[in-house]
Amino acid sequence: MTSVLLPKHRPIANLTRNPTSAWRHLDTVLIVCVALIGALGMLMIYSATRGVKPPYDSSFAKKQFMYFVLGGGAAVAATVIDYRRIRDFAPFIYGGTLFLLLAVKVVGKSQHGTQGWFQIGPFQLQPSELAKLGLIVGFAWMASQFNREIDNRRFMTLLGVAGLPMALVMLQPDLGTTLVSGAITFALLVVAGAKPRQLALLGAAAVGAIAVVLRAGILGKYQLDRLSGFLDQPSSRSVNLAKVKSPAVYNLAQSKIAIGSGGVWGKGLFQGTQTRLNNVPFQHTDFIFTAVGEQLGLVGAVGLLLVFSVLVWRVWRTAQLARDDFGMMICVGVLAMLVFQIFENVGMTMGIMPITGIPLPFMSYGGSSTVTYLIMIGLVVNVHMRRYS
Repeated sequence: MTSVLLPKHRPIANLTRNPTSAWRHLDTVLIVCVALIGALGMLMIYSATRGVKPPYDSSFAKKQFMYFVLGGGAAVAATVIDYRRIRDFAPFIYGGTLFLLLAVKVVGKSQHGTQGWFQIGPFQLQPSELAKLGLIVGFAWMASQFNREIDNRRFMTLLGVAGLPMALVMLQPDLGTTLVSGAITFALLVVAGAKPRQLALLGAAAVGAIAVVLRAGILGKYQLDRLSGFLDQPSSRSVNLAKVKSPAVYNLAQSKIAIGSGGVWGKGLFQGTQTRLNNVPFQHTDFIFTAVGEQLGLVGAVGLLLVFSVLVWRVWRTAQLARDDFGMMICVGVLAMLVFQIFENVGMTMGIMPITGIPLPFMSYGGSSTVTYLIMIGLVVNVHMRRYS
């Protein structure tokens, strides 16, 4: 009797040869874009916080690197686990973010009039950033069950899913994150199949809600000053900074001076006067784009925006290629968040958008935001990898 020897299977070889293998469809362009933006962000954070004279302070840049390592690990986990299995835990993810938002209002730390942080040793956890992730996952889970047939009852259900975390964030109060969540919600409603009439009514209600918030005293004086500073901003050429009493107006004026002084090619890395002397408040967080504009000039700023554009395109492409509505809506939610935050953050540093304290994704210093954004990118990569399986 002749024995037949079967060839031994080589898992790694099969992994690369199998056209339906998830790892064959890893979106390396998306990952490289995030890595490039993150690396530039750490460099700009270092330049904005190092000080004027040696020994230079590198603590903020080191912490941001650590946040990227932690976020990268979380992103890998969000990539490895099939997103369709994550869908089964969507109610728990959504509910967990609601619990954190409730808890921070009770025992959280207050900063600049906003009670939105947990102090954990030397680090801070900001639940409102995680709430964006919870909103996207929870909304996608609920809407994917409706098969794009949104009657009034289902429309109100989806509004409730989105509105609850937004209301809890607004109670802190955190207007910037609430506006981001509103943009995410609108984009998700569009792709979920909401009717134009429903969207028009929602838009009118949103305008009314903003008017109520501005008049009801919910926002702190610091936040109102930021908004009014945009409406009554002086020219950066004629303003006398010594006479400016509003911190928001001073911040905006210094921001415009920094970007304008960079010219086409910039003053050079670590050579920007505004950045070296810490003239721009919150430069390593909300106003990190000013460090790019001053040191790397128009060329560097445009280059950064081009990389952001490629990143946005890859997320949009993944949404189009998604195998199911749940994956598609996750990508659209992440896309809406990225587009809104990039446009708002860059715009506010130049005086064409209100100052709302929204960070620039992967660039601004911050642990909660960085980790959350990387998890979202991990989910997008997850959807892209499994579009054939």
